[in-house]
Amino acid sequence: MRKSDSEEIRKKLGGVSRRDFLKFCTVMAAGMGLPLGMGTKIAEAITNPKRPPVIWLSFQECTGCVESLLRSTHPTLEHLILDLISLDYSETLCVGAGHQAEAAKQASIEANKGKFILVVDGAVPTKDNGIYCKIAGKTALQILNEVAPQAGAIVAMGSCSSWGGIAAAAPNPTDAKPISEILKGKTIVSIPGCPPNPYNLLSTVLYYVTFKKLPALDAKGRPQFAYGRLIHENCERRPHFDAGRFALKFGDEGHRSGFCLYKLGCKGPETFANCPSILFGDTGSGTWPVGIGHPCIGCTEQGVGFTKPLFQLASLTHFTPPATYPGINEEKAGGATVVGAALAAGVAGIVIGAGSKLVNKLGEEDKKGTKER
Repeated sequence: MRKSDSEEIRKKLGGVSRRDFLKFCTVMAAGMGLPLGMGTKIAEAITNPKRPPVIWLSFQECTGCVESLLRSTHPTLEHLILDLISLDYSETLCVGAGHQAEAAKQASIEANKGKFILVVDGAVPTKDNGIYCKIAGKTALQILNEVAPQAGAIVAMGSCSSWGGIAAAAPNPTDAKPISEILKGKTIVSIPGCPPNPYNLLSTVLYYVTFKKLPALDAKGRPQFAYGRLIHENCERRPHFDAGRFALKFGDEGHRSGFCLYKLGCKGPETFANCPSILFGDTGSGTWPVGIGHPCIGCTEQGVGFTKPLFQLASLTHFTPPATYPGINEEKAGGATVVGAALAAGVAGIVIGAGSKLVNKLGEEDKKGTKER
């Protein structure tokens, strides 16, 4: 991008300097696991006069996904929907209402068939032909089946849309389902969370706009750049877990000291998300639930969030090995290399066994604690 474009960029982006804009694009590239040089390519895609059209449908939901988007600050909401994308329809954010809003939606769909990005938040009720959620005289089931086939990309925003979430929690009286069970055979990008982090949506949209394809997805359809690691792996309380320091009650000395929340039911060890890396809230220093003392409830993980009881202990599948093991090839005093190797191997085995026993012991304590509760 040439420096002569700086003034034009500043006008397009509401006074943002070229330097700050390129810095933003570089950060977005890094967040998606791309080489930093890709920031320039993202910048070129963003400044393209043809902004990507977005149709946002809301079904069985609490509006938390939209509220999360409203609270983004880099970029701000107005910068996002007026400069980066063209949000052509959203029940919550539309200026028009009623027939006017529905006409705008239909006009955008017809003009951008096969090109627009469809974002859906909320589950879809299917019992009694879906009559428990109707918009403009049509059920959510009808609307989804009409609009989705015409979209260029489909994004399930939030846990309800991704895998049912709280709307599909037992006893699920409306037989609510995620959109993947309605749109079988279609590629759907899932961005679960309750609410999901808005920057995971923004990154996904920018990736699609820049490279004309979807980012790499995991087996559950989630972007790998956002859901590729367990929360437990990047949690700032992880060292306390490894050292066996746990909060046992809210407000006890361990809790006040920032100890691990595993024994209070934290689901971080079985939940994939980037919450501890990109944080929430844009409060300056940034924060997230575990950071302020509340256990992770596993809201991004199907079969964990809204399924497991709040204080039920998480399933452990990994333990942390020591940083180094005793060497097995070094020459030992008296030339006892073979003996040393056997001894070192035995020590390594003991360490691994001890780690496994720690996991098993925690598991046994978990079961005992659950029965006592």
